[in-house]
Amino acid sequence: MQFLSLSRRRTDAFPPEAFTPELIAREAQYVRGLYAAGILRQIWRRGDQPGASILWESTSQDEVRAALEGLPLSQAGMLEILFVVPLEPYPGFGPVK
Repeated sequence: MQFLSLSRRRTDAFPPEAFTPELIAREAQYVRGLYAAGILRQIWRRGDQPGASILWESTSQDEVRAALEGLPLSQAGMLEILFVVPLEPYPGFGPVK
């Protein structure tokens, strides 16, 4: 099953210098591990504000939330998870019933 998450960096509560290169490197390493494990399928940087949209492949929403909570920015309280939505196939491409 696939899920879509949307997050934002908590720039309202943390100054830019709090997002250190070391922290961002740890975040990127963690994300690469999720991708290699097959749970994270695609990731995009948000164009409207700092944050990400992620397409997940998982058997449960709990597994996705656990992966999100493991992100270094999330563990530091610097990331807000706005939503995690389960996705269903679009029926318009299938046979008309």
